[in-house]
Amino acid sequence: MSIPAKPVVKFSRSEKILLALMASINFSHIVDFVIMMPLGPILMKTFSIDPKQFGFLVSAYTFAAGISGFLSAFFIDRFDRKSCLTFFYTGFGIGTVACGLAPTYELLIAARFATGLFGGVLGSLVLSIVSDTISYERRGSAMGIVMGSFSLASVVGVPLGLKLATMYDWHVPFLSLGGLSLVLLSVVGFILPSMKGHLENRKSSTPVETLKTIFNSRPQLLALAFMFSLVLGQFTIITYLSQSFVANAGLREDQLFLIYMFGGTCTIFASPIVGRLADRFSKHRIFTISALISIIPIVVITNLGPHPLWVLLLISSSFFIVMSGRMVPGMTLISSVAPPQSRGSFMSFLNCVQQFTAALAAAIAGMIVEDQGGHFVHYEIVGYIAVAFSLLAVAIAQKLPRGQVGAGAAAAVRPAAES
Repeated sequence: MSIPAKPVVKFSRSEKILLALMASINFSHIVDFVIMMPLGPILMKTFSIDPKQFGFLVSAYTFAAGISGFLSAFFIDRFDRKSCLTFFYTGFGIGTVACGLAPTYELLIAARFATGLFGGVLGSLVLSIVSDTISYERRGSAMGIVMGSFSLASVVGVPLGLKLATMYDWHVPFLSLGGLSLVLLSVVGFILPSMKGHLENRKSSTPVETLKTIFNSRPQLLALAFMFSLVLGQFTIITYLSQSFVANAGLREDQLFLIYMFGGTCTIFASPIVGRLADRFSKHRIFTISALISIIPIVVITNLGPHPLWVLLLISSSFFIVMSGRMVPGMTLISSVAPPQSRGSFMSFLNCVQQFTAALAAAIAGMIVEDQGGHFVHYEIVGYIAVAFSLLAVAIAQKLPRGQVGAGAAAAVRPAAES
C-alpha cells in the first residue's frame, strides 16, 4: 500500500533568514564540540595522556552542558528567546577563546567545562526557536537545513581546524572559532527579531512544577528515553572514531580531515533530502529505516582493519550519511512532544539528558577500549553496545506522538518571530 506524498514545503523569506542564522549558530557550537574528537591524537601526544584521560577531556564539556541544561530548564521559557540566545552565545564565545589560551591539560579541562556551561544550552535554544517558528508539517525540512550545519562543520570546520592545528598549533582552531562566534553574535543582535510569542498565555511555574510537567507527560518521558538511547547508540562510536581510523585502519593523522570532509559533503546533501522525505511521507518511518541501516556501518567501523584510503572514505561517509539520516527525523519527532509555552524548558531538560548521556557514552567507551602498542582493542564491544541502543531507539520511536502536541498554540508563536 503506497503512502500519499504531501505537497512540497516552502519557506517565506523571513523564515529562510532565520533558518540560515540558526544554522550558522549551530555550525559554530558544533565545530567547537566536534573538533575535540579529531584533535584527539594530537592532544594525547601533546599532553602525554591516555585514552581514559582524553575521555575525561571530552566529557568535561558534556558534563557541564548537562548541568546548565538542567538548571536552564527552570527559567528559559520566562524570557525572550533572543535575549537568552545572546547571553549564552556570549559566554560560549568567551569560553572557546579560553580553550585556545589554555597552556596545560588541567586548564584545558577547566576551559572546556566553562564552555560547556554556555554552549550546551545553544542547541536546545536553536531547536526551540525553529520549533516555535516552523509548523510541524514543515519542520522536518527545517530541521534538515539547520542540522545540515553539522555537515558543513564536518566539511569546512573540522578539516580547517585540523589543518590549522597541524600547520601551526592546536590552540589556533579554538582561537579562530572564538573569533568567529563573536562576529556571529553581532549578527544576532542586528538580524534576529524579538521572540516572545511563547510567553503568551504562559503561566509562571516553580522548579517543582516544571519537573512535574515533564515527568507527568508520557510523550515527554518517551522523548527523554528516546534521546538517551539515540545518543548511546551513536556517541559511544564517535568518541574514538578518529583514533580508531588512525590506530586500527592505518589512516595517517594528516589524512583525518578527509574523513570529515568527504563525510560532511555527503551529508550536506543527505540531511535536507531526509528532512523532505520525513515531511512528505512519515517521520517515524524514515527514522526507522535510517536507524536500521545505520547498524551496518557501525559494525563495520568497530571491526575495521587496515584498508586503502578510498575504502575507508566510503565506509566513513556511509556512517556520516546514516547518522544524519537518523538524527533529522529523530529530532523532528522530539520537537513535537511539548507545547510552545513549555518547549524551551523541555528542550533544556532534554539537552541535559543528551549531554549527560554523551558524557556517559564517552566514559563507557573509554573504559572498554585499550591502546595496546598503538592498536585500539575491544572497540567492537563498543559497536555492539551502540547497535543494542539503536534498536531500543527504534522501538521507542514508534510510541512517540504522530503530530504536534499543543498544535493550536503554535500559530500564535510564529508571527512573533517575523515581526
